[in-house]
Amino acid sequence: MKNTIKLIMVAIIGIFMVACGNTGEEKVSKVYVGTNAEFAPFEYLEDGKTVGFDMDLMEAISKEIGIEIEIKDMAFDGLLPALQAKKIDMIIAGMTATEERKKAVNFSETYYKANQVIITAEKAEDIANFDGLKGKKVGVILGFTGDVVVSKIKGVETKKYNAGYVAIMDLKEGKIDAVVLDGEPAKNFVKNNEGIKITSAEGEKEEYAMAVSKDNEELLKKINIALTTLKGNGTYDKLLKKWF
Repeated sequence: MKNTIKLIMVAIIGIFMVACGNTGEEKVSKVYVGTNAEFAPFEYLEDGKTVGFDMDLMEAISKEIGIEIEIKDMAFDGLLPALQAKKIDMIIAGMTATEERKKAVNFSETYYKANQVIITAEKAEDIANFDGLKGKKVGVILGFTGDVVVSKIKGVETKKYNAGYVAIMDLKEGKIDAVVLDGEPAKNFVKNNEGIKITSAEGEKEEYAMAVSKDNEELLKKINIALTTLKGNGTYDKLLKKWF
């Protein structure tokens, strides 16, 4: 009889533990978010904290979903490998949802549309469009869309950088002839640096989206629902006005 009671008690405890375990698995309380804080005004460091449009948007999404987030700042070209290795749970970093990247990860709905632009010295007059980059030394950020765009243009000497501000410094010092970068960060650099300008040329359009691993469809679903809610209740528009 005692043995029977013990077996019943063990079974009850086992069922209770399984139930508790399942509850924990269903509700994720913390999400690690990868970014690259070299992309103002989307994400950049200010007094040691990562701030910007993407960060405010991510904070708003986290409140909608009901999760805690922790930002992980790393090199842009290391974000996708980190996501695939499960070192982070998602990415928000002004990342373009290209067909090539879609093979490795899933992307959320688009949250921002941008285009590539050319930054030159203020006095430069010989680069009117992207074809004008031929024969020039052009700075791009490693892994960014500009890197891909410029690599398709024959006759361009490309210099790759890990950070935009380094490319801008080289441009100002005459070490390179131009920098190809996303429109909003380019505006930010021109605003804060004398002697450079954005040409009238516009490159291919791109769409920013958040990346999630292929096996995390539940998180992706929650992000998309939250994004739709934020666009519907005016929060998204308020963030646009704040940062742009």
